[in-house]
Amino acid sequence: MNLFSPGLRLLIWIVFTALLASCGGHTTRVIDSPETRELAGWQKPYEVDGKRYNPLRRHHGFEQRGIASWYGRKFHGRKTSNGETYDMYGMSAAHKTLPMGVYVKVTHLGSGRTITVRINDRGPFVAGRIIDLSYGAARELGIVEAGTAEVYLQALGFQQLDQGQVTYRDPVNYDAGSFAVQVGAFSASANAYELASLLRQRYGKAVVTTAMVNGRQLYRVRVGDYRSLDSAEKAAQDFIANGFQGSFVVAFD
Repeated sequence: MNLFSPGLRLLIWIVFTALLASCGGHTTRVIDSPETRELAGWQKPYEVDGKRYNPLRRHHGFEQRGIASWYGRKFHGRKTSNGETYDMYGMSAAHKTLPMGVYVKVTHLGSGRTITVRINDRGPFVAGRIIDLSYGAARELGIVEAGTAEVYLQALGFQQLDQGQVTYRDPVNYDAGSFAVQVGAFSASANAYELASLLRQRYGKAVVTTAMVNGRQLYRVRVGDYRSLDSAEKAAQDFIANGFQGSFVVAFD
């Protein structure tokens, strides 16, 4: 289904640069059954190289210690497990069971350095490793040259803005709440506000939020007001299919 007018498609083409990746190379099978058929795709059990994994429905209290690795240019531009396009320079990560979209604090146990990443992929499927960082995240953590490091993970929750400050929340129910789809982030405010205005006409709600990332001011366009995570995930897939390659779900206040 064509969700966007020719004019809006032209704007998408002009203002978006494809940020391309995925954590592939394995034989993967999603396990469907009467018990799991109604779950969102990222919630369903899956099998990789004959080993079964059961994704967590909630992140609350999740902590883990083990080896972190990273993946980069080979996967840059491929689809991640939740349908996004992998940006090797972004701050994202792959985990085998944590809910998609959850932010995780990663502490390098050797140096004490910490970073925050967002889970948008599955992996790593290498024995002994617990998280696969994007190249950008690995660079911030200082493990690019070493390749791996022992780390401590702490799940934070869905990111939200509270009076201009980034905070994290733990929904009582991941399927209920107030969610939006972030369709893009711009360094030029005019592009962000123009796109938000166009999308607001169609979806009723589209806002621009600001954030400092690596010392640079970004303007994020977030669309919709979805009352369940499942409906927000489906909307994100529609946006991705219609040209917004980096779309993902965020929690609204």
